[in-house]
Amino acid sequence: MNFKIFASLALVQLVAAQYGYPPTTPTTATTAAAASTPSIPPNSPGQWNIEVAAGNQFVFGQPNITAKVGDNVTWHFPNNGIEHSVTQSSFNDPCVRLAASGNNTGGFDSTLTAGTTFTIMITDTNPIWYHCKQIMHCGMGMVGSINAPSSGNTFDSFLAAAKAIGQNEQLESDTGTPVLTGVGAVATAGPMSATAGGGSGGSGAGASSGNSANTSGALRHFTESGWYLATALIIVSVL
Repeated sequence: MNFKIFASLALVQLVAAQYGYPPTTPTTATTAAAASTPSIPPNSPGQWNIEVAAGNQFVFGQPNITAKVGDNVTWHFPNNGIEHSVTQSSFNDPCVRLAASGNNTGGFDSTLTAGTTFTIMITDTNPIWYHCKQIMHCGMGMVGSINAPSSGNTFDSFLAAAKAIGQNEQLESDTGTPVLTGVGAVATAGPMSATAGGGSGGSGAGASSGNSANTSGALRHFTESGWYLATALIIVSVL
């Protein structure tokens, strides 16, 4: 019996790693179609637009860009029932938010969100590393960089380091409150409704509307844990 339980839990982990977590809200055919073909504006001078979960995969579209000081970078989050984040990290710790130290205020963080946009403005040309902090997404390669060098600490090396962590990725807390200041970049507002946010950063008023539909991080992780348990029990009963 113990072997059966162990095998069942291992299978649940494998399923989650392959497909992500079950939607926290029902997904209709209409919303699924909209999520699979998002309307992402093209890049323009001074404005970068990056699709989150591009192609319904755990990746960022344009995972490595070269931006100038003053450029805006906007991430567009799908509304497909799975929340993601854009959380600044470091080359050495790709799946952990960059901590404050000395004059370093710590990394920016959109918080876990869906159906919104999040915009930062580049303040220097040093490399910026970031990841999605949804559990196990970073370990599957959902990372990105801005101004990564072409040799040494490259984006490819950063991606490989994240994938090497795999399912050993640590659980990151999510308070639902975005962190606007980062190292090498700053956001003017938290996640905004995709219809209101556009690609311009917008005003603080849009931040609350973008986050109002999100459940708390604790409730979200509790729901996911319940899904794990239910799935494991079903498999055990079959075995």
